[in-house]
Amino acid sequence: MKVYSHYAYVVSEADTSGVKIYDLRYLPDSVRFVKKFLAPGHSTTHSISQEGPFLYLNGSNASFGQGVAVLDLSVDPENPVLRGKWNTRYVHDCRVLKDTIFAMNINPGDGQITVIDARNKDSLKTITQWLNLPNPSPHNCALTNNRQYLFATDEVGAIPRLLKIWDIRDLSNVTQVNTWQPTGITSSIVHNVEIYGDTAVIAHYTAGVRVLNLSNPVAPVEVAWYDTYPQNNNNSYVGCWGVYKFPSGKIVASDMITGLFVLKLGQSVSINESNLRVNDYELKQNFPNPFNPSTSISYRLKSSAFIELKVYDILGNEITKLVSGKQAAGNYKVDFEAENLSSGIYFYSLYADGNRISTKRMTFLK
Repeated sequence: MKVYSHYAYVVSEADTSGVKIYDLRYLPDSVRFVKKFLAPGHSTTHSISQEGPFLYLNGSNASFGQGVAVLDLSVDPENPVLRGKWNTRYVHDCRVLKDTIFAMNINPGDGQITVIDARNKDSLKTITQWLNLPNPSPHNCALTNNRQYLFATDEVGAIPRLLKIWDIRDLSNVTQVNTWQPTGITSSIVHNVEIYGDTAVIAHYTAGVRVLNLSNPVAPVEVAWYDTYPQNNNNSYVGCWGVYKFPSGKIVASDMITGLFVLKLGQSVSINESNLRVNDYELKQNFPNPFNPSTSISYRLKSSAFIELKVYDILGNEITKLVSGKQAAGNYKVDFEAENLSSGIYFYSLYADGNRISTKRMTFLK
């Protein structure tokens, strides 16, 4: 669904669903169904994008074209006008910035990200394309506010399924600057990414909602998470499907199994890159894991800092603080005893001078 003016435009892959138009001006009392719009030959659509008075239909039925098709709302939002199409490749989803389309070509054997010139809405032209390596199968993407970096997700194919970060300042020389996975998790599949200012909010299937600080977009720092699917972190297509952040700061997350969540950050997180050097600290995976009833947690400090090591339950409640105090550079190991706790998943986080450095997951089995 996308919104233009006071209208919502909804697509689906149900046969002959077309584009359903709803008038939202009567909210919160009611919503008025306007009509179902079907352009000639159009039946279904996988996803919809929007920029200004234009809708972009992605992955429609084959006879209509499975690339991108443009609908013009500028004259009458209740009666869209079909403009141009781009059908060189299948497009699963796209992000549109002004008159530039960043299209995700997810199909196996393809794996391209294609940039399309949409200045002429009747004649869309390819600008460039590149493979979303490694294991390319781009599902969706988001752009930083300054349009310098593109974050792309990969959904299908070989593991690991990574978030890729691309430098797109020069479209004739696009370069990958980093990849990202949730802290301590290498198996879960990334699905959707949305960027709001210097924050990225990610739907990561079995790993739930992950929040990144993008103060330095080439080296994002995970600052918050909520596991909507606590059963496991397997490479399965279940769990957190979509995320959206409201201007209030609340995050809505849709989990295919466990339901709809409304989340907010428990505390503000301030990251000052000049003072915080994440590479100066290393939090290791606990051993043994799973454990019963005790396990050891090791970490390394390259420089002295006020260190805290905290343990949390699956709901984010602090269980205990294993370390709290100034520590010099060196290697440290702390034992965690869980004999009085219930079996389940727990998390432990390392903080340096009040900044969270890393979080890892551990499993207690009685």
